[in-house]
Amino acid sequence: MSTRYRWFVVFTFFLFILLHQADKLLIGPLTTPIMEAFRINEAQMGWVFTGALIVGAVCYWLWGWLYDRFVRTRLLALASLLWGATTWLSAIVRTFPGFIATRAATGIDDSSYPGLYNVVADYFEPQKRGRVNGLMELAMPLGYLGGMVLALTMQQSVGWRGVFFITGSLGVALSVLIWFGVREPKRGGSEPELRGIEQKKEYRFSWKEVGGLFKKRSLILIYCQSLFGVFPWQVITLWFFRYLEKERGYSQMQVLLTMGIAIIVLAGGYPIGGTLGDAWFKRNTRGRLLVSAIGVALGAIFLVFTLRTPVANQLQFGLLLGATALFMPFAAPNMVAGVYDVTVPEVRSTANAVFNFFDQIGAALAPLLAGLIAMRSSLGNAILWISVGAWALCFVFQIAASFFMPADVAALRAEMARRAAAEKA
Repeated sequence: MSTRYRWFVVFTFFLFILLHQADKLLIGPLTTPIMEAFRINEAQMGWVFTGALIVGAVCYWLWGWLYDRFVRTRLLALASLLWGATTWLSAIVRTFPGFIATRAATGIDDSSYPGLYNVVADYFEPQKRGRVNGLMELAMPLGYLGGMVLALTMQQSVGWRGVFFITGSLGVALSVLIWFGVREPKRGGSEPELRGIEQKKEYRFSWKEVGGLFKKRSLILIYCQSLFGVFPWQVITLWFFRYLEKERGYSQMQVLLTMGIAIIVLAGGYPIGGTLGDAWFKRNTRGRLLVSAIGVALGAIFLVFTLRTPVANQLQFGLLLGATALFMPFAAPNMVAGVYDVTVPEVRSTANAVFNFFDQIGAALAPLLAGLIAMRSSLGNAILWISVGAWALCFVFQIAASFFMPADVAALRAEMARRAAAEKA
């Protein structure tokens, strides 16, 4: 594939992530009008968040298996179509139980990301994956920002249901672009040992290789950190708007300005973290994990100072929130690249799906837990306690995984070299 086409694929998937995240995270800035429409409290709203996350956690296993057995690009187009259809259904229902059910259904497409990263991994060699992942994941905060702007500027004119209709339509349109525009690459085609070799044997999904995932100590520890790593993201993205409105007394314009600046800074953290991870990985295979550990440690420290800032000191609050946002995403591109650094190509979607399954289980628990803590204490304390506690655990798991990463990377490279020798024979 030409370099230009590879970057077209990255751009297409960037659009997918951007628009999908805008749709997925609209629920955060639209929390208050939705709660008012259905006359529900924080704990009930927590179930709305949690339902989609539980469905997504279950579906990760299905998507991973499907991606490793069938054409990934076609499945991604289907996921985009499902995103549009389930979002439309969320806008149509008029009862709270119906809304919980339709929002839960949006979790089906929320778990479709493993195929996207798997396709990109087959277009780019290992030393570039962190940077490419970081560039694509730059779309996540930008999508969040776009969704926030869309929600805060259009909910008065078209209502929160109208906003859902708009983003659902974008999902349908994007499914057409992926179906006709993105070609399926050869699995493992970007591995250094196989570059330039005409592969005679096609390695297919096998349960034996899936079982081998749980024998890699670095991968097990990466999975453990994924369970807790998403806690801060969920409580911040889903509850921070209400925290600013209710506990800091911010107006909608102040919320938009404060969060807009923080999200722009956060967006920069993805490619910076991915680039630093790639650079360190070239020198030491522990590099990605060490960059991730530094990111979560600094994010936790700055969040403590941010939420302990007096309400009246808005400038200091905004600056510290920006510092927190810069380091929060350092781990994201490096964790996905780290999973692929130790797994064979034919089960990478499944390996990523397992990672995201644990991630989603944590995500499902976090918003409900935050809502329950908020009712007994405050949203500020819920966000602080959950985030700092989770990041502390992630730091421990990432440092521990770094001790085992060199041996697991070497084992994969040896297997790729063995396959290359077999192809040449």
